[in-house]
Order: sequence, then structure tokens, then C-alpha cells
Amino acid sequence: MSTSLFDLAGRTALITGSSRGIGRTLAEGLAASGARIVLNGVNADRLDAAVAECREQGFDAHGRAFDVTDSSAIDAAVESVETDIGPIDILINNAGIQRRFPVLECSDETFLEVMETNLGSVFKVSRAVGRHMTQRGHGKIVNIGSIQSQLGRPSIAPYAASKGGVQMLTKNLCAEWAPLGVQVNGLCPGYFATELTEALVNDAEFSGWVARRTPAGRWGDVSELVGAAVFLSSQASNFVNGHMLYVDGGMSAVV
Repeated sequence: MSTSLFDLAGRTALITGSSRGIGRTLAEGLAASGARIVLNGVNADRLDAAVAECREQGFDAHGRAFDVTDSSAIDAAVESVETDIGPIDILINNAGIQRRFPVLECSDETFLEVMETNLGSVFKVSRAVGRHMTQRGHGKIVNIGSIQSQLGRPSIAPYAASKGGVQMLTKNLCAEWAPLGVQVNGLCPGYFATELTEALVNDAEFSGWVARRTPAGRWGDVSELVGAAVFLSSQASNFVNGHMLYVDGGMSAVV
């Protein structure tokens, strides 16, 4: 099969929450496949540093600092990208947070914060970008779900609820926008070693549980998400829509 199916040259990709972590890795992966990338974060200094580092690697990188829960800021940023950088061909909704509390100790404010950031942002950013994609008759949206899109675990009820919502929002966006030429899919990581999971990785008991629970027997490396993201962002996935692609070392396949 020709590798041209995965070529992203000439495409503009907006990746939310991409100044570090998984989002940054996915952005660089798309850039390595030829895409022009627009990084996003709320910390302007960190975002500027990330854009500069991407440019040092030879990538066509830009930055837009905005809060993914603020509809007005989102709309303004999307219009800015469309006007100043280029039509957004690819959107990766990656921004998210985690708050760990047993349900009986979790406040309304914490629950709503997680839902608004992890699920509300997917709705709001997709809506803003989708206005343009549906008018043009093409586009790729990749929503970052989680192994918790279908599996629960103690102490993370708000997170699991938000990621379960991402799964159903993905399917509903497919139902509305597939007839208009837009593919909307989800990418669901299992347990990956990042700076945000460093404490868990260093916890021998928890890492032992991950190794035993995952058929692959280990944590994932964030670079192992890039291939799936490029696939879902490229013409190779033109007839894939409303699908949640689990990259989890087999965790969701076994009991």
C-alpha cells in the first residue's frame, strides 16, 4: 500500500492541549508526516517554548493560546487560524485534566470542572471547527478518549464519565457530519508513561498492576500513539467514521 495514503502535506492541524505530554507528541507526529501544526495551551510562555522547539526540528509550527472551555475564545482562535494560517483540515481534541477523589469526597465543583474540560471542550472546539469543515465538505476530527471510555476504576468517576461522554459525542458527531464529508473518530490510550503519570509510573505497586492487567505487560510509550493518530488524520481512514480506536496493549480486550 502506498505511503501517500498517510501523507499529511498541505494539511493544517489544530491540536488542543499540545504544549506538552501526549498532545505535543501527537502534534510532532503529524508534523513529521507533513502537516502544518497549530499548538494550543493556556500557558502562553510554555506554548511559545513548545512552538519554538517544534520549529527547531524543522516543523511548520504555530501557536494559539486559548481556554478550551471558553466558547468566545475558541471561536476567535479558530477564526484566527482559518484566516492567518490556513483552513483547519485536522482537529485533535486532546486537552484534558484528571482529578482523583472517591465519589463521596468529590465536590460538585470538581466534577463539573472535569466534565467541562474533558467533554465540554470537545463539543465546543468541534462545533467551532466543524462549521468550517462541514461547509468545505471535508475534514478529520480525532477525539482523545481513554481506556476509561469503557472501563471504570475507583477514584476517577468524573474522568471516566467525561471520557465515556467523549465516546458517545464522537458517535453523534459522526451521525451528523459524515454525510457532509467529515470523519469523526476517537483515539483511546490505555496506560501511558507521561510527565502527568510520573507518580503512578514510579509507584511500584501501581506499575505492577498495570503490567499484570495489560497483555503487553508494560506501560505504553507515547510515541506508540502517533501511528494511530496519523491514520485517523489521513486519507487512509476516509471510510472510518464514529470509531473508537483503542491503543492500550490489549487491556480492553481481556478480563
